[in-house]
Amino acid sequence: MKIVLATPNFHQPRGNTITVQRMADGLEKLGVETEIISITDDNTYSSLPNADVVHGFHAYRFYRFMQQLEHKPVSYIITLTGTDLNHHLYDDETRQDVLTCLEEAEAIHVFNQEAKQIITKELPGISHKLYMLPQGTSDFSQQNFHVTKEDNTFLFVLPAGIRKVKNIPSAINMLSELYKKDHSIRLWLVGPILEEEEGQVVLDLVEKNKEWIKYIGQVPHEEMGVAYYQADCILNTSISEGQSSAILEAMGHGIPVLVADNQGNASIVSHKKTGFLYANQNEFLDYAEQIMNNIELRQEIGQNAKDYIAKNHSSQHEAEFLLNVYKNSLNQ
Repeated sequence: MKIVLATPNFHQPRGNTITVQRMADGLEKLGVETEIISITDDNTYSSLPNADVVHGFHAYRFYRFMQQLEHKPVSYIITLTGTDLNHHLYDDETRQDVLTCLEEAEAIHVFNQEAKQIITKELPGISHKLYMLPQGTSDFSQQNFHVTKEDNTFLFVLPAGIRKVKNIPSAINMLSELYKKDHSIRLWLVGPILEEEEGQVVLDLVEKNKEWIKYIGQVPHEEMGVAYYQADCILNTSISEGQSSAILEAMGHGIPVLVADNQGNASIVSHKKTGFLYANQNEFLDYAEQIMNNIELRQEIGQNAKDYIAKNHSSQHEAEFLLNVYKNSLNQ
């Protein structure tokens, strides 16, 4: 069996890229041939490579990509992303493309129950082809990392490509309140600049707070394990989120996470059990101080998170589940 995985911005280090590469790796281990193509990046495709199954990621972008093809796929499977669910589904200019893509898909994959409920409400007639599968997580080897945590400091790490939806300035502004009281705080920002204007805003804030903040920039995904090992707490401040690979990976490493209370984060973080969900600055500061000042709490939350990931987000289970979806679509 051969699967074509079609995703936007594959050559950029984004969450979708990590997800698609992990799925391809898992499927290859099961003996499935895979080919990943980028449906953006000035692609010149007039038709898709030959394959038994076409699996598209990002309903809106995949649908727009298909419109430019001379030979469209006879059938396809689609994975809904956070941008689909939080933006394009409700934007008047993109909504119909998303809905049409879902209606014409052979199968629809979502990452959590909340997403499944949203799609069932929007398109009640397609519930029979909806599949819910949480993201898997990547394995990391110990590799060298070009930055080392300072002794006697408490390190927050925020892994994200810099764009407005990631709301990175809020992390800096909130943590600066804690830094006034505790100069042991450090913050690493790990990820490429994906939006120039937002990138400049973040870089200006980093420069103003350079005594305690480092902008690490883009890091190869295989090196991220070392960043997690050094971190005391992982942050996510996104306005909206699908299902963050970085948060899942951090939890898999047993690192406490402090994340914005949005639909995607709430689907994987159980508040005060496997991490902390905050709704405003006061909650963020309260939970951050609890994490900093209570070693036993950090250990308990971290172990709970690690156990949860091992049970619910296995990359092997993810690959096996996808293979069954592909086989079912072929049989139909």
